[in-house]
Amino acid sequence: MKKILLFGAGKSATVLIDYLLANAQKENLPAGQAGWFVTVVDADLKLAQLKIGLSAHGKAVSFDINNAEERNRYIRDADIVISLLPPTLHVIAAKSCVENYKNLLTASYVDDVIRHLQPDIADRQLLFLCEMGLDPGIDHMSAMKIIDEIHQKGGNITSFKSHCGGLVAPESDDNPWHYKISWNPRNILLAGKAGAVYREDGDSVKVSYKEVFENCPEVIVEKLAPLAWYPNRDSISYMPLYGLENAETFIRSTLRYASFCRGWEKIVHLGLTDTGDGEEIKHFNKFNDWFLHKIGKIESREMSWHTYLELYVEENFHDELTEQMNYLGLFESKEIPVSFNSSADILQFLIETKLALKPDDKDMIVMLHEMEYIVHGQRSTVNSTLVVKGENSLRTAMAKTVGLPLGIAAKLILNGTIKLTGLHIPTKKEIYEPVLKELEEYHIKFHEETKQLS
Repeated sequence: MKKILLFGAGKSATVLIDYLLANAQKENLPAGQAGWFVTVVDADLKLAQLKIGLSAHGKAVSFDINNAEERNRYIRDADIVISLLPPTLHVIAAKSCVENYKNLLTASYVDDVIRHLQPDIADRQLLFLCEMGLDPGIDHMSAMKIIDEIHQKGGNITSFKSHCGGLVAPESDDNPWHYKISWNPRNILLAGKAGAVYREDGDSVKVSYKEVFENCPEVIVEKLAPLAWYPNRDSISYMPLYGLENAETFIRSTLRYASFCRGWEKIVHLGLTDTGDGEEIKHFNKFNDWFLHKIGKIESREMSWHTYLELYVEENFHDELTEQMNYLGLFESKEIPVSFNSSADILQFLIETKLALKPDDKDMIVMLHEMEYIVHGQRSTVNSTLVVKGENSLRTAMAKTVGLPLGIAAKLILNGTIKLTGLHIPTKKEIYEPVLKELEEYHIKFHEETKQLS
């Protein structure tokens, strides 16, 4: 019997666990293989138990991931490890996988620490398959499918734009932010913190954190209201991975509604996402006092909300921004009910409280690839679009699109379909072709539209 060890039972794990348990005894396993057993590790034992349910093919356990003895004992006993841990903890699990000669799957970005492990991964003939979720993950696979097809025709891609966003479905959109949380709230809070770099019309463009959410361009997806995008981290580093070093434009971005970008740009401007201002704000214990203090910091003097609007916000957006801030409770004279070490902690509490999915709410994933290319002198465009809606606040589109690629990849590795070793992201045909094919069985399917340009 093959043993799968999963670290993390949070928002993105629900559909992954369901998939692994449902496939535990399916007949697509090699002859003589009894099936799988899934062990789910989480700091919250009750949460892990809830996700396992009554299945005989899994169990829930809880221990401190920093406990090397326990961590290594479980990893040593596994055939494959899947990590949905936060990046800082994910690295701990990754190092233990190398130490114990175990393959690793994760939806996390390849960072410098993981790259440092690359020689050991190769020497031990392990497979570390990273960026195997939604974004990054499905974006890589679906983009590479089109890129490879164009290259096989002798084509040259001149412009590549890839957009993806976890949004609230229109039927559940009932707040002025036009957004609800379907994944890690801390990641949402700190989005754009490192700024961004991309290529546009042959030039490298670098934007700071305070510029990321300014004047976000819009795109149109059929049957949806216009969406806005802001650039992701370092797009340029992906150009060689996609074989697009010569593209004049290369942008990877996150989708939101335009009103969210306008509001979040002011959240950043006001310093409400600061992670290092604990000493400065420690004496404020009410939301409105903290908020007014942060407003005053802009000009180093006491300043009202009305004055801030007059100085820093276009008049036609005064009402919109006021409604957004009011919805988060920033004008309320209420005690801050949590301990905090920074403004980011306070804001995280507010967005988790105010922008949470209600039990029957539906989230929505939208992905759009826009490419321009030339084949034998003919210029063309191709747009590839994916829209996926969740069922409710538990079985979300985010959990589906993050979890299923990981589950499918685990199956393909265990049954020998994927035979790669080394450190990889899913840009190789050996990975993306079978994964995309099975994703279509779960209604995760792209619609492609190609047009010739004059």
